[in-house]
Amino acid sequence: SVMEVVTGFGEIWSAQTLYAYLKHKGVKTAWLDARDVLIVKSMGAAAGLGDKGSTNTGGVVPVYDVSAKLMETWWNGEGLKEGVNFEGDDDGSAPIVVGTGFVATSEDGVPTTLKRSGSDYSATIFAKLVAAARVTMWKNTDGVYTADPRRVPEAFSIASLKYDEAMELAYFGAQVLHPSAMVPCIDQNIPVYVRNIFNPSFEGTVIQGRCASLEDTNKEGKVVNWRSGTGEIPIKGITSVDAVSLLTLEGASVIGGAEVAERFMGAMADAEIDVLMLTQASSESSITVVVPENQGKAALEGLKSKFELELSRSNINSISLSEETMAIVAIVGEGMALQSGVSATFMSSLAKANVNIRVIAQGSSERQVAVVVKATDASRALRAAHMAFTLSTSMVSLTILGGTGKLGSALIRQLNAQKDNLAKNLNFGVCVTTIASSTKMALGQNGQCLVQYNDVYELL
Repeated sequence: SVMEVVTGFGEIWSAQTLYAYLKHKGVKTAWLDARDVLIVKSMGAAAGLGDKGSTNTGGVVPVYDVSAKLMETWWNGEGLKEGVNFEGDDDGSAPIVVGTGFVATSEDGVPTTLKRSGSDYSATIFAKLVAAARVTMWKNTDGVYTADPRRVPEAFSIASLKYDEAMELAYFGAQVLHPSAMVPCIDQNIPVYVRNIFNPSFEGTVIQGRCASLEDTNKEGKVVNWRSGTGEIPIKGITSVDAVSLLTLEGASVIGGAEVAERFMGAMADAEIDVLMLTQASSESSITVVVPENQGKAALEGLKSKFELELSRSNINSISLSEETMAIVAIVGEGMALQSGVSATFMSSLAKANVNIRVIAQGSSERQVAVVVKATDASRALRAAHMAFTLSTSMVSLTILGGTGKLGSALIRQLNAQKDNLAKNLNFGVCVTTIASSTKMALGQNGQCLVQYNDVYELL
């Protein structure tokens, strides 16, 4: 389509611009148009451009055997012509191939794209095609964080992740990576580094290796009790998916559980609804699924249409869609398997934060536990869970009245001087959220800590 062609030109022009600049600087380089090499299966309307933030992880599938042959042809043709088909110059410098991300060509020869985060996906696809030693994704953050730092100020960069953990985090809302981007590197165990373009000296996060399978985990057979503050932290991160809705079918015991589940999911498939989570009562009389909020009404209409006869005969009590905007909050980590007490810590932290849980689901691999809460409670839930697993120090919010006086100023200076010692030795931190004088007051936005100036007059 015209949209497919147009949306790809940004990447094409950017790559050509970089190629021209490097050529001008005398760097041995070549420009690779991915549309000439990367062939993907055409998936009809689902293929191509996807909305940013979508949980859809499919849409296009690379045809690796055809793409590998085209890559080899390019390498021995254009690559040889441009002088990049060798290991490097005598001075140790390596040639550079500037390739276009995001764009590809369908099996029918039609230009297409790789959906959301298509550039990341392109990088890992080409890494597989050329058997690369590593992939580095340059972002604007110091790697993958334990939580969204915009919502959890105490979040920090994770040193290492397994592919499975990274995909779970990405699926449940982590914005740094897309789940599909990991897949091409798994077979050849190619490490993926996520680093900060604005802080290149920081090592960032490395993603490599697979988590133990469920079968291997169960062979160990020994359950270990875990309590907060003791032993290695079993989770790697906490993430969320905002703007979701709950679709519930109640009172279907007359029909029979197996038939209800089959028809329920069939209705979702017919309406092309992305089902993010599913829970079912043990009596098989009710089912709830979590769907993107923008697909909620379509999911409701599709389900009512599928069970129209049963609703008219009152064989089903009700089919309803949550009126309030909801959010998924999930904890992810390989260390959760065969560890009792992890879910209890998670649920207890939400209870202490006065966050009500509407839906609970745990993956069969025991790598993630997810709950659904009100969207307005999501940030509070993230911070509470992050603190409960000692991923951050215990924080006390503090308001200082008379901040410009001698006592107030001295207290702020002491807190600023001792903050590292408190965190290291006592796992304790003080967050000054409010400073006030007799005439002015400064508040941290959304409850965040104020920058602790030695001279509070800079704030007031």
